[in-house]
Amino acid sequence: QVQLVESGGGLVQPGGSLRLSCVMSGFTSNLYAIGWFRQAPGKEREGVSCFSVSDTNTYYSDSVKGRFTISRDSAKFMVFLQMNNLKPEDTAVYYCHADRKSGYEYWGQGTQVTVSS
Repeated sequence: QVQLVESGGGLVQPGGSLRLSCVMSGFTSNLYAIGWFRQAPGKEREGVSCFSVSDTNTYYSDSVKGRFTISRDSAKFMVFLQMNNLKPEDTAVYYCHADRKSGYEYWGQGTQVTVSS
């Protein structure tokens, strides 16, 4: 019932920046948390950043803390991930994610981020 569409990925040099966007549509009422996951080649999908809808508390994985910032534009039903000082190990497919308190999850199709010289 909820659709998530990511954009903004691409190729960037180490130390560069990208901003990912996610547009939400459908039955978006009563979502519990919204955020971003990523999956690098040969690795399992991991949580990157998310926020609690109810209290706006944010979470960042240790590997991105201080470099990435999550934000949202509620009027446009969008969530963003500003990624600064990118490193080669940030290379992955990034997925927008949302869930309900019941545990039901929604996923976007993913957008590729490649950090390389």
